[in-house]
Amino acid sequence: MVTPYKNQTNSKKEQVAEMFNNIAPKYDFLNQLLSMGIHKGWRRKAIRFLQDQKPKTILDIATGTADFAIEAMKLNPDKIIGVDISEGMLKLGIEKINKLGLQNKIELKLGDSENLPFPNNSFDAITVGFGVRNFENLEKGIADIYRVLNSGGMLAVLEFSKPQNFPIKQVYNFYFRYITPFVGKLFSKDNAAYTYLPESVNAFPSGEIFLKTLKKAGFKETKAHLLTFGIASIYIAKK
Repeated sequence: MVTPYKNQTNSKKEQVAEMFNNIAPKYDFLNQLLSMGIHKGWRRKAIRFLQDQKPKTILDIATGTADFAIEAMKLNPDKIIGVDISEGMLKLGIEKINKLGLQNKIELKLGDSENLPFPNNSFDAITVGFGVRNFENLEKGIADIYRVLNSGGMLAVLEFSKPQNFPIKQVYNFYFRYITPFVGKLFSKDNAAYTYLPESVNAFPSGEIFLKTLKKAGFKETKAHLLTFGIASIYIAKK
């Protein structure tokens, strides 16, 4: 199992929470810098897959600083709840939501993605942006997502993947292996966080393997949509 801090013996979940608390102040800035803004278009596209669903209740898992939850407002839901295990990230997300005047529509909660604090069949749609690879137990996390999703509800997962074609694969690997950790250390002061990023992406069972995990949990109509030469993927599934 890939963890952020190799010298620690605590769980991956605890380490991930600590890591995001450490990098929270620079998270949005580094996201913008390292992705050159592409991540915003990826989120917009993921939300468009949910348009026909017209969800009234949405859960955003691993919500971080709430960018995905805010983007989901385009679906005109009655309520969006975002959960995350990092208090530092949630604090910034709440500030962002308050600044936009969306506090009556979006609520952020401290919560474990693998033990979601909601009853069965609670949400019409669920989103996860760059969060599933941080789950300590992927199958358990996906099973709990399935549990809290309404029958007929849709899941949209946005996650990094691994390009396979030359020369994108080579450029991507160089950028992720050398540039990302260097820039991350320079600005975030957490030497492990942006080394963990490429390691966690490399270890994540993307593509068809992840679709099989979704199907095993009970999801149907599963499909993967590649983004930007395969740098990321949107996974869509229905309960």
